[in-house]
Amino acid sequence: MGAGFCYINDLTVIQSTQGIYKYLERNFSDFKQRGFVVGYDTRGQVTSNCSSKKLAKLTAAVLLAKDVPVYFFSTYVPTPFVPYAVQQLGAVAGVMITASHNRKEDNGYKVYWENGAQITSPHDKEIIKCIEECVEPWNGSWNENLVDTSPLRQDPLKKICDCYMEDLKKICYHRELNVQTSLKFVHTSFHGVGHDYVQLAFKAFGFQPPIPVPEQKDPDPDFSTVKCPNPEEGESVLELSLRLAEKENAKVVVATDPDADRLAVAEQQENGCWKVFTGNELAALFGWWMFSRWKENCSQDADVRNVYMLATTVSSKILRAIALKEGFHFEETLPGFKWIGSRVKNLLDNGKEVLFAFEESIGFMCGTSVLDKDGVSAAVVIAEMATYLEGQNLTLAQKLVEIYEMYGYHISKTSYFLCYDPPTIKRIFERLRNFDGPQSYPKCCGNYNILHVRDVTTGYDSSQPNKKSVLPVSKSSQMITFTFQNGCVATLRTSGTEPKIKYYAEMCALPEQSDRSVLEEELQKLIEALIENFLEPDKNGLTWRSA
Repeated sequence: MGAGFCYINDLTVIQSTQGIYKYLERNFSDFKQRGFVVGYDTRGQVTSNCSSKKLAKLTAAVLLAKDVPVYFFSTYVPTPFVPYAVQQLGAVAGVMITASHNRKEDNGYKVYWENGAQITSPHDKEIIKCIEECVEPWNGSWNENLVDTSPLRQDPLKKICDCYMEDLKKICYHRELNVQTSLKFVHTSFHGVGHDYVQLAFKAFGFQPPIPVPEQKDPDPDFSTVKCPNPEEGESVLELSLRLAEKENAKVVVATDPDADRLAVAEQQENGCWKVFTGNELAALFGWWMFSRWKENCSQDADVRNVYMLATTVSSKILRAIALKEGFHFEETLPGFKWIGSRVKNLLDNGKEVLFAFEESIGFMCGTSVLDKDGVSAAVVIAEMATYLEGQNLTLAQKLVEIYEMYGYHISKTSYFLCYDPPTIKRIFERLRNFDGPQSYPKCCGNYNILHVRDVTTGYDSSQPNKKSVLPVSKSSQMITFTFQNGCVATLRTSGTEPKIKYYAEMCALPEQSDRSVLEEELQKLIEALIENFLEPDKNGLTWRSA
């Protein structure tokens, strides 16, 4: 947030919305009947007088001034409420003003299409063209008070909240256990929007409300109790919730990120230590849970071949292993939930049943009421799972081991380096594309032989007969995946929203290879070789994550 065209501010938001108006008017003859949804989180910056709510008001003003009905939430909401509202209200599109778990200085403008999924190409490129065609603010675009005075503005809060909580009950399978359980849960909303909505979700499932972390339950745009507002960072940022859980004798902590679309989970182990689950580990639990509940509750003539689960290509392949054994379908998409949302909508339109989808960065979609990641529903599903498992004398961590022993260990590690110099990033990836000469990818990494290379940036895939990637080409970001002879799959990619080079590596073992420590050691050595040979952090001036 700040002044200037490379920042998000009143003007750049007005320009973006004018471009969206132009594009939607061109695409929907009924735009002015169906309307547009606007939501926002609790971010704000005193120095630039820039807050999510103010930017949302200006977004609404541009549209209201053009006689477009706007569903403008009267208070902050979780990000998943916007795509949910777009579908429920039949709107043509929606915008959520949020920067999710980014640092406090940031904000963002997240656009959803009429199908309830984030926009993908070509809409994004076409909208940018439209923005560039009308950069001068129109009359009325600055009038942020229009949301308080225009008869075309409606507040969808109560209707959407009530419908959402009602829809949530479709994935509640053990209400009677939830009502009776003595298990206690702690919830932290990371100074963001999650508190009220997670409380309501637990109530919808029949639970007692989770215990909130008092210092983090109310919105605070400075995120003053955490060094960064990203629950993915693990134990270091969950300190307050873990200490409160120990005091309250709560065994499970659920943490929603500031816009409540992602979920971190920690569980106290028998030795008193806490296990913070990775996104991939949680996905193994969710995948097992959603499939076993489907199996237990489906009709007799239900066909498992009609059932789907999805994950992004940099996420764990554990769902693939479960799908192979159980007979349902598993599909991969490019990184980013926008690809998952669009594909899920496509599958649903073709009569398929989608149970679960995820990305490793703690983004989960349980059921299909919302075609985006949703931390609110994921939090209450994990609570029900923990309650059910307690009745079997199992913890989440013990169940995870059972899943791995049944379907094969999937040991993964994800981390990142910071790099603020785009030419350096480009140079790193171009070197990999011309490693042993022009247009020649590496054949090994240290002592590890490479079996296949897939480069989604250029559309190359050595494992395909025609050498073309099955996943769509994504020229705007860097992403190369290496499949090694020892069964490891590793991906290097740039982040879409932060100055990071991320790496993802996973050892996928068969069920009979159950020596976890051997797999972990092999993975660690391979990651070290990957960093040293392909990223060269010292030479390229990359900052390690821990620093």
